[in-house]
Amino acid sequence: MAACPTVYSVSTTPTKTYLGFHQTIHRHESHVFFYSSTRRTRRFSGISEISCSAEEAKTVVIGLAADSGCGKSTFMRRLTSVFGGTAEPPKGGNPDSNTLISDTTTVICLDDYHSLDRTGRKEKGVTALDPRANNFDLMYEQVKKLKEGIPVEKPIYNHVTGLLDPPELIQPPKILVIEGLHPMYDGRVRELLDFSIYLDISNEVKFAWKIQRDMAERGHSLESIKASIEARKPDFDAYIDTQKQYADAVIEVLPTQLIPDDNEGKILRVKLIMKEGVKYFSPVYLFDEGSTISWIPCGRKLTCSYPGIKFFYGPDTYFSNEVSVLEMDGQFDRLDELIYVESHLSNLSTKYYGEVTQQMLKHADFPGSNNGTGLFQTIIGLKIRDLYEQLVPSREPAPLQASNA
Repeated sequence: MAACPTVYSVSTTPTKTYLGFHQTIHRHESHVFFYSSTRRTRRFSGISEISCSAEEAKTVVIGLAADSGCGKSTFMRRLTSVFGGTAEPPKGGNPDSNTLISDTTTVICLDDYHSLDRTGRKEKGVTALDPRANNFDLMYEQVKKLKEGIPVEKPIYNHVTGLLDPPELIQPPKILVIEGLHPMYDGRVRELLDFSIYLDISNEVKFAWKIQRDMAERGHSLESIKASIEARKPDFDAYIDTQKQYADAVIEVLPTQLIPDDNEGKILRVKLIMKEGVKYFSPVYLFDEGSTISWIPCGRKLTCSYPGIKFFYGPDTYFSNEVSVLEMDGQFDRLDELIYVESHLSNLSTKYYGEVTQQMLKHADFPGSNNGTGLFQTIIGLKIRDLYEQLVPSREPAPLQASNA
């Protein structure tokens, strides 16, 4: 939030440094003004002081990276649901705004930091994935300000017109999610993240999804779809895919191994890759932490039609980092029976028994709700809530005691 002025109606200058803040003092006749960023009350000489603490204002920042059409929007809906409330565009603002705001979270689409509009990219022969088409200096500056509790005038990239629209005012939220192509590309922005996630959709699954969407819903030809994917691939490999090495958690979506030579992409094998040693984050495990376990839960307590369901859990290395991997291959027939699987998972950061199952049932119509994508997105949402609740107390200063000067 913006700096708040504190006024003392006194004619003498206070001789103490209050709260250890770096304070700017201006004298105007008999008034003394103190500036800082969040409010707090103290009394001296019988006069009330409203002062501020930057620590209280700090926003928790989450980064979510993925290529377009890889499930970022669905993930955001699951995440905001965990915190309660519905994420909606800013009221009374640009109807084509990409920002989503709820009671606790604000989601910013990093496409808003494109430095070139659609025509400009065509003229220069670059894609939106190319760093040259993005303003990382402004991205860093504004994310840093929001993290410090300072509002910003954020630009808007209009996906309808392909133009750069006038900016919109963004107030610092409790949790800021920056999602898009490049949240971990720039080292300065990466350092601002309290937690980061990468959605890694394999080429085979991405191709199957795009065919299903673009051919069935948009009437595109198979040849045009292939050409579109191939045109993006060099920049994706160079600038987007490399970011997963920095992520604290990766959700990797692969073709199933339960059906030989499957190429439809309807049955998925999904991995949740969780980095060890991340502060405030404890990886989820199956049965016994650190063991290597293969589990087929189908039977009396879990209904499974062909080709069934298989779980795997174990330690591994990922880009030279120690990780724990939880994998699900197959899909659920009945979400209400997910409670059986949930009861065998630990470190879920749930607040009550069955919360994962309840969240999944609540959003049963979301894409991926019957497989590992929905399950692991829900789990990561709960882990982010837990991380936030641990971070917030650690950033709040000790309670202020009343005293006399």
